[in-house]
Amino acid sequence: MGQVHTDITLKNAGDESAVERGYIKDSKVREITVQAMADTGALALTITEPVRKALGLRIVKEGQVTYANNTKETCGITEPVEVHWKDRSTSCWAVVIPGEGEVLLGAIPLEGMDLMVDPVSQQLIGAHGDQPLYMCK
Repeated sequence: MGQVHTDITLKNAGDESAVERGYIKDSKVREITVQAMADTGALALTITEPVRKALGLRIVKEGQVTYANNTKETCGITEPVEVHWKDRSTSCWAVVIPGEGEVLLGAIPLEGMDLMVDPVSQQLIGAHGDQPLYMCK
């Protein structure tokens, strides 16, 4: 199976909350559209330091990540970020990798938006059709 890339828009979830509370205007929400690789082998949304800075996301803790080549590294983990893909969105934390690496759309944000990788068409599709299925307890 080849690599699946797609454009996603990332927004600072704290900014979105501040808009809802009337503290800032919608035009002040920090956001960026990036190309991401859908990576079902990655757990989280993975962003680079330049993306983190553009969104103004704070590092709230550190965690150890294991790369595909089995090397380990300690990386920052951010406060929540909103992930938007077409008409779907979810909020999650992001792992920040140093340098200019690739943004990865991992299992948590894919599941949060009810998406899966279609290996035949090599694109993202709804796991349950055109409308996202949200599971609530």
